[in-house]
This record gives sequence, C-alpha cells and structure tokens, in this order.
Amino acid sequence: MDYKGLFEGQNGRKIKVFSLFLFLALVSWFLSNLSEPYETRTDVTLEYKSVPDSLLLGNDAVQIMETKIRTSGFRLLYFKLFKKNIVLDVSEVSFQTPNFYLTKSSVLKQMERQFSQQVSVLDLDRERLKVDLYQVERKKLAVRPQLNLQLEPNFLLEGRLKISPDSVIVKGPYAEIANLNELLTTEATLTEVSSDFALEAALIFPKGLSNSIFSHSRVEIEGKVVKFSEKVFEVPIRGINFPEGYTVKLIPEKVGVVCKASLERLRQISAGDFGITVDYQQLGGANNNTLLLQIAKQPEGVYGIRLQERTANFVMERK
Repeated sequence: MDYKGLFEGQNGRKIKVFSLFLFLALVSWFLSNLSEPYETRTDVTLEYKSVPDSLLLGNDAVQIMETKIRTSGFRLLYFKLFKKNIVLDVSEVSFQTPNFYLTKSSVLKQMERQFSQQVSVLDLDRERLKVDLYQVERKKLAVRPQLNLQLEPNFLLEGRLKISPDSVIVKGPYAEIANLNELLTTEATLTEVSSDFALEAALIFPKGLSNSIFSHSRVEIEGKVVKFSEKVFEVPIRGINFPEGYTVKLIPEKVGVVCKASLERLRQISAGDFGITVDYQQLGGANNNTLLLQIAKQPEGVYGIRLQERTANFVMERK
C-alpha cells in the first residue's frame, strides 16, 4: 500500500477545505462590513431644467459637484463606480449681482428627493451653487431662401415661395442678436422645373453666437408651378377728364391687351375685366392731341399685361 500517497491526499483535501473555509470567512467579513453605514464624499453629475424663459443656461454651468453622503458600503461601492446623476430645477434661482445662485438648502432638498431612502445627503462642497444663467432677448427673424429656380419654357412660379416656418425665434444676449434681422438658407438649385416642388434647406447661423439658441435649424421651401399662355383681349379705351360740352372721338377706340396667365385663369378672363383710359389732364394745357394709354383696371391672378399700343389720338367737337 502507498501510505505516502494516501497521506498526501488526505492533507491535500484538508488544505482545500481550509482554503474554502478561509475564503467564505473573508466573504462573510466583507459582506458584513459592506452592510455597515459609512460617510464619504462622492461626485455627482448635474443637469439643469425649468430654466425661466427670460434666462438662458450658459456653457460654463457646473457639471460635477462633490457631495458628502452617508449610506451602506454596498451603495458607496456603486457610487465609486458610477456617478449619480442629479437634475436641478433652477426655476427659483436668486439673483445677486452679477450672478444667479441656488441656495445650499435648495440643492440639498432636491438631491435628497433623487437619492434613495438608504442614502442621506449630509453636505456640499460649497455654500451655494452658482448657476451660469444670463438675461436673454427674444427676436423674430425672417427667413430668406437662397433658391436658384430654373423653369422649363412656358412655365412659371405661381405666387410666392412658401417657407415653413417663414420666421425663426432667436434667444440670446442683446449684444449677440441686436443686429440680426433675417436668416438665409443654404443655397439650392432646381433645374428644368415644370411641376410643384418642395425641398428642405438648412439655415445659416452667423458666427459668434455661442450663447444664442434658435427655434429651428431647417425650413421647408415649397412652390407651385403652372404652365402659362398668352391671350389678346380687345378692350375699349375710355376718355376721362375731357371738357364738358364736347364730343370726343378716340383713335383707336380699342386696344389689344396681351395677358399672360395660366391656361385655367385665361379661360375665366374677359375683356370686361380690363380698364384702359386716356386722361385729358395729361396735356396740362399743351396743344396736342396724343395721350398715353393707362391701365386703370386688371384682373387678379395674372402674371403680366402688355398693351399693343402705347398712345391714342383724340378729336373733340362741340356738341
């Protein structure tokens, strides 16, 4: 029989049992100590909410603050590994020239509500928290599109471009936004356009506005495109302000009016929608019988009107 091997086997088992017992004892001791309450300092990450409309949060706001807490070792271990995130409501900040502050008691109360019941917040690393806020102005800026629109022949843009939104609200220090009146879009080009279109364009923000914010960063540009044609209407010429007691004969009595509009609109227009006049007072006493034609009335929704004649002559005879 191999007594040596047996002996060594028994001792080996004893050593393993002893090691296991020691490990369990250490774990028990470690867990027991972790369950005990401790006081320590830990860093918390700060976020801010409920900023008043008249104020704006600056880029230098405090983001990490050291806090003294009391809690179990388990939670302390967690806080050492992961920073606690605290959201501070700054709607009740106080102003002490030239800065804004949250009181220590306000910050402590807000922290206590966001920590679990097993954590007591004992102290902060400062007597009050400076919040990087500043007074802001509000201004409405018009949006001006930079669109190079190339239409197909016999097509035109009906009405104006529709910009959504057509204005943007900027909030920032007066010194930054005082000279702003409008915002341009990035440049865009559309070619061979023969139908309605819509596109999105980014806004160009001027440099040096690090403390200003804008309500929108992009806009939509829409346009209605229609096919147009031309039609000639024979419209009577009417004389005005001629002396009483005379009959007046105009030469010519009618003039051709060339109207440019969409095909649909041209179908709705008649010669009666135009008014062409000559005004005797144009002469101002001069010995002349030629008067300029004037467009006194024209229909809505047309894109251009052109007279085929520029002047008319007249003959007056006593009644």
